[in-house]
Amino acid sequence: MSVTDNTYKSEAAERIPAPGSAPAGPPALWNRNFRLFFVARAVAVFGEGMVPVAYAAGLLGAGHPGSTVGYALGGWTAAFALFVLFGGVLADRFTARRMMILADLLRLPGAAVLAASFTLGSPPLWAVYALSVLSGMGAALFQPGVASTIPRIAPDVQRANAVLRVVEALMIMAGPAAAGLLVAVWNAGAAFAVNGATFAVSALCLTLVRLVPIPSDTARRDSLGAELAGGWREFRARSWLWGVISIWTVYGLTVAGPMVPLTASLVTGEHGSAAYGVLMAVNGAGSAAGGLLALRLRPRRPLAAGAVALLGLPVNLLLLGTGAPVGLLGAGQFIGGAAFAFWLVMWSTAVQTHVPHEALNRMHAYDVAGSLLMMGVGRTLSGPVAAAVGTEEVLLTGAGIAVLVVAALLVVRPIRRLPRV
Repeated sequence: MSVTDNTYKSEAAERIPAPGSAPAGPPALWNRNFRLFFVARAVAVFGEGMVPVAYAAGLLGAGHPGSTVGYALGGWTAAFALFVLFGGVLADRFTARRMMILADLLRLPGAAVLAASFTLGSPPLWAVYALSVLSGMGAALFQPGVASTIPRIAPDVQRANAVLRVVEALMIMAGPAAAGLLVAVWNAGAAFAVNGATFAVSALCLTLVRLVPIPSDTARRDSLGAELAGGWREFRARSWLWGVISIWTVYGLTVAGPMVPLTASLVTGEHGSAAYGVLMAVNGAGSAAGGLLALRLRPRRPLAAGAVALLGLPVNLLLLGTGAPVGLLGAGQFIGGAAFAFWLVMWSTAVQTHVPHEALNRMHAYDVAGSLLMMGVGRTLSGPVAAAVGTEEVLLTGAGIAVLVVAALLVVRPIRRLPRV
């Protein structure tokens, strides 16, 4: 029996009906812990969505060139990618909940300083970059714990992932919109102030979560290096896990990474920034729809079903690459958003239910680090490659590679046949 099974042992015993009583129904998803975690994730994603708009408004409004916005966001991404593996190990050593609370508290002062600085004037660029790096480190400490907390608070892991995916999609749309309104009415400092408040709310909610202790919470730990090596052994021991991540690194480099900047440049250049904003909102609506679909469907082979759903992504790329009208581009964005969200729910659920709890934080960290690094490289190379061969050609090539990625996921037997738990 795995540690994950033991996690629910006492809780399952509490659900056994007494002799002569009515049979117990399925455990409710919306228990106290899940409600608190739901609020924490909703406000956190809302706050994260405000940051790019706040940086752009604050730095450009202060007369700095557009490259400074890229440097600030790039510093966040680099810090996250470098420290997320250590975040996974630390979450295993000190429990995920403690590390998530610490991460929120670590990012709160930085947001407060940015709020005050942009309200009173313009902070020096070195301070903006340093605080962005600090925020990225905080996110790296926070993210691994998300994966391991869900199985401990939700009796139905797939349903929990689907519900969270829906609210995250909605908050991804609401965050930038709210930041734009705050900047228009007040200034960039107001957006950073609300961002800091979301960290406080998240930390409070996570503090109120009460988890049943499990053996891995108090187990004796090896050194940091030994635990990183142990996580790597756990990772290599599961062919379906490293198989998906290996395939996904190719996808991130050639499809997911280039898709975001090339879509922005192509749509903005041909149809204007307003059309691009509408298409991104439609993509978010598609993500919410994909999460709702994952609430209804419970495939016996989750990764196989998620791979089939990914065929919606090349449809989006094909429409972009062939110069389709805005209406069809909207349909493609909706389909692409729904496809990706459904895959994410299936993938997250598979990892959270098949990997032992004591290794889950590190497994999630390896997944995030590999995917993020390759997507970053893909975004960096997309501009020069598109300049050399054409934006439409890169997008159409990406559509073909996306189909091959789906084929690879379905051909690999451990991935295709991984059962639902």
